[in-house]
Amino acid sequence: MKREKILLIDGHSILSRAFYGVPFLNNKEGIPTNGIYGFLNILFKEIEIEETEYVAVAFDVPKPTFRHKLFPEYKGTRKGMPEELKEQVPLLQELLRKMHMPLLMMEGFEADDILGTVAKQMQAEGKEVVVVSGDRDLLQLSDEHIKISIPKTSKGETKVYSYYPKDVEEEWGVSPIEFIDLKALMGDSSDNIPGVPGMGEKTATWIIQKYKSIEEAYAHAEDSEFKVPRKPNAGKDLKENFELAKLSKELATINIHVPISLNFSDCKWENYANSESKELIRKWEFRSLYSRFEEAESTAEKKLSLPAWKDVEDPYLAKIAFKDAKKQKSAGIFMQADPSDGGKLYVYLCLSDTRLYRIPLSLCEEELTELLKEGEYFTLQLKDQYHLWEELLEGEIHDLSLGAYLLNPLKDSYAYDDLARDYMDLVLPGKKELQNTAEEGLYSAFVSWQAKNRIFQELKDTEQWELYRDVEEPLVPVLYRMEKAGILVDKEALLSYGEELKKNIAMLQEEIYAMAGEEFNINSPQQLGGILFEKMQLPGGKKTKTGYSTAVDVLEKLQEDYPIVGKILEYRTYSKLNSTYAEGLSNYVGEDQRIHGSFQQMVTATGRLSSTEPNLQNIPIRTEMGRVFRSVFIPKEGSVFLDADYSQVELRLLASLSKDEKLIEAYRKDADIHRVTASEVFHVPLEEVTPELRRNAKAVNFGIVYGISAFGLSEGLSISRQEAKEYIERYFTSYPKVKEYLDGEVAFAREHSFVKTLFGRRRPLPEIHASNFMRRSFSERVAMNAPIQGTAADIIKKAMVIVDQKLSEKNCQSRIVLQIHDELLLEVVKEELETVKDILVSAMEHVVSLPVPLIVEATVGNNWDEAH
Repeated sequence: MKREKILLIDGHSILSRAFYGVPFLNNKEGIPTNGIYGFLNILFKEIEIEETEYVAVAFDVPKPTFRHKLFPEYKGTRKGMPEELKEQVPLLQELLRKMHMPLLMMEGFEADDILGTVAKQMQAEGKEVVVVSGDRDLLQLSDEHIKISIPKTSKGETKVYSYYPKDVEEEWGVSPIEFIDLKALMGDSSDNIPGVPGMGEKTATWIIQKYKSIEEAYAHAEDSEFKVPRKPNAGKDLKENFELAKLSKELATINIHVPISLNFSDCKWENYANSESKELIRKWEFRSLYSRFEEAESTAEKKLSLPAWKDVEDPYLAKIAFKDAKKQKSAGIFMQADPSDGGKLYVYLCLSDTRLYRIPLSLCEEELTELLKEGEYFTLQLKDQYHLWEELLEGEIHDLSLGAYLLNPLKDSYAYDDLARDYMDLVLPGKKELQNTAEEGLYSAFVSWQAKNRIFQELKDTEQWELYRDVEEPLVPVLYRMEKAGILVDKEALLSYGEELKKNIAMLQEEIYAMAGEEFNINSPQQLGGILFEKMQLPGGKKTKTGYSTAVDVLEKLQEDYPIVGKILEYRTYSKLNSTYAEGLSNYVGEDQRIHGSFQQMVTATGRLSSTEPNLQNIPIRTEMGRVFRSVFIPKEGSVFLDADYSQVELRLLASLSKDEKLIEAYRKDADIHRVTASEVFHVPLEEVTPELRRNAKAVNFGIVYGISAFGLSEGLSISRQEAKEYIERYFTSYPKVKEYLDGEVAFAREHSFVKTLFGRRRPLPEIHASNFMRRSFSERVAMNAPIQGTAADIIKKAMVIVDQKLSEKNCQSRIVLQIHDELLLEVVKEELETVKDILVSAMEHVVSLPVPLIVEATVGNNWDEAH
């Protein structure tokens, strides 16, 4: 007869493993959740693998145990639990209770003891037992019907190693019960179990394999045959430290007689998905687990479904639906093409909680146009819909995805299911789980209608309503027009340059082979590392698990003294330019010879726009080769490019926001700010500032904006850390208000867990209190930089809206074609050049009034490189 099976989980151990194995996660409230998320994934995976219906979890109680009474230093060397992990323990326990899972805890004992006791009890009752823990101490429990499973998580992937007695013997060379004696001899630094001084794993294994226990080994320690290989004094060491070995054995032995018992039937894995547990899963934003909880609950509770919706195919019924919408002057709207229906366009209309329609656009173009002339409407991902039907531009349509982005810019998705979860307390199936395209459109219209009030209220509560209404929303049609217009490319020049690059790559390859004395794969870090640091014996090789590091920072330090390294770096540059730009860009050139990229408004945490498919913001500008690629972008016939770039916008903002009088005065006098800083920091008269000092001062200026450390500055300038520290200190002495401002932003972040721009955009900083120094330091640097970088992003967005509006008012044919952070590129009809230049420069310079005026440099050219 097959035994029933129970899964026993070591709560703290698995939570800790998951915490360190899963990348850091937190929800919109800043609650750390990665440990809980990893724990749940391990839990579900183990339940599926073991095909069990019975589960319980044991936890340590944070109080001394009987082992501390035996040995007060027990576990004394362990570091305290990181705050982010400690915070997740009670949260996980709360969730498990709501999932109706038994939690096993008892003061004075560790979870290991409880697991051992219950495992042996269950085995005696005829059950098959699986104990899941990251702690190999539990291997001593392994028995005929007790399997120990040890999961190991790395980069989000978990692999489980299982141990019955034969597996323990195979890996450790001793039986499960002998594993205790093994540990008694070799000790355990993680638990601060002393063991026998100087006795390692190999010695301890030899002794236990021969004598089976420390007591038996002690009895024979003076025998002539007690001869441990390469350890002649092992017997003497055991004799002298036997009391320590006995203590260690007692500490290492799991107590399987804890006064606790478990009712097997209480562990039944059922009703784990209920309204209370689902609420926590929703709150913690475990999107990939929603469907699992939904499906599990559907057997016990009615699954929420959309209101009954009408698939309208009759023109008369379509008119009635739009008549109702026109009457209330408000609706949730979504437009989408259905690929299963030949790409046919449908309009999804939600008028209330119970009225939802799908109508072919061909039946309602006129009605939709009329509807949009008055009233306000709500949707998601509006820019994508403009590309389907441009007439939507005429209506007042609010994009709620944008509102959700402003409320939490750290998320990676703002689709209907995200908004339903965050603003309707509702779990909906994700796009991948839907049966058809119609459901996506229906859910999008429904959520647009339902979530609007809460999103708008939260925007007002967080003082971001004006930012949403005056900056982000008006920018949507501007970005659509830029995408629709695209930018013209001289494809022949692009392909020609690609061929030239390939020739250079081939030539460099042969030169590198000749210098190395053999052919090898230059693109393979392992092969390249072997050639440079083993065959050629170059200094500075840093060995990693996979071989020598051939990262740029390693090679750059060698290129001056070793010509082959310079050739390799040149080869890499040419190869990247060829694959990313020569070949990469040509794939995006359309039939009209223009590239129609995408400008993403809801990607970066700072508010900056992101360019994709392809990324036109990353085309290099500082190198001659990079500029060649800019030169293949050209204006249409009869037009020129007009490029406008803010001059030192972030430094000007730093001066303005910090209100530092000395910096403000320097800018007002139109001084060279890097020369002025060099004079102040290096204590030399202004007229004696050398180009090198100016370069160093420039690095300090921009480094301060990004919260640079002395280490970072020392690396950038190739100076000592002490020297870099002195530079930074002198800077703050010269500009004390800057230090005061930056410290103030960090203090604000610590109090509120976010910082904000001049226009109110919030940048959440959930890790500002992290116990991990690196994560906390990163958050502090972001706290210094985000208000400046975010304000710069807000400024150019406002300028783009104004420029687009003015061009329309003047009936200009000229248009914005690219935005590259602080730079705008316009394709300008030659006859409109002076008018457009005035509009552009005026809009960009006067978009906001600051103590330090914004300055724009505008240039004209027959290609992008010339215009920059």
